[in-house]
Amino acid sequence: METKDKYNRVAKNYDKMEQMMFFNKHREGLIALASGKVLELGVGTGANLPYYSKNLSVTGIDFSRKMLEKSKNVIEKNHIKNIKLEEMDIQNMTFENDSFDCAVSTCVFCTVPDPIAGLKEVYRVLKPGGKVLFLEHMRSRNPLVNIILFMLTVMSKLILGTSMVRKTQENIESVGFKITERRDLFFDVVRIIIAEKTL
Repeated sequence: METKDKYNRVAKNYDKMEQMMFFNKHREGLIALASGKVLELGVGTGANLPYYSKNLSVTGIDFSRKMLEKSKNVIEKNHIKNIKLEEMDIQNMTFENDSFDCAVSTCVFCTVPDPIAGLKEVYRVLKPGGKVLFLEHMRSRNPLVNIILFMLTVMSKLILGTSMVRKTQENIESVGFKITERRDLFFDVVRIIIAEKTL
């Protein structure tokens, strides 16, 4: 089963799963850093949407139609007028080069089937000097922690196609982003990373 199909399957109950993630409390502070024309990557069920300033123009994309339906409900419930949604794959976006000032990614690049391809696309659609706000979990520098993460990955891959052991920070840097800030939230597994397109 493809990753997209797995998310369509779990969309109905995904909010309950997400509520168990302790780092949800960091969403609001991260979204407060967004500015200009914003692209939210893997918008999912819309957990971030109520936190965006009404002064921003926001486009949220996801490759799961069922997840987008949940996001649409959040927009309607909160009477949000400045956010639009599009069904789209991060790995192959239809936006023109240099389209956005800012991108937001919360627990996305653990699941994108080809994270390097996805990050290259994010780099392409950002304007020079544009920033990406990441809240992601990834492989630790501690081998003992990684043993646990590898074990968890067996189940997370089966359910969602999600890997707990990706080298996301290294991937971000490898496509040309300059990391300007990094904060560890849970050991060095869950991190906030702010990166900038330098060219």
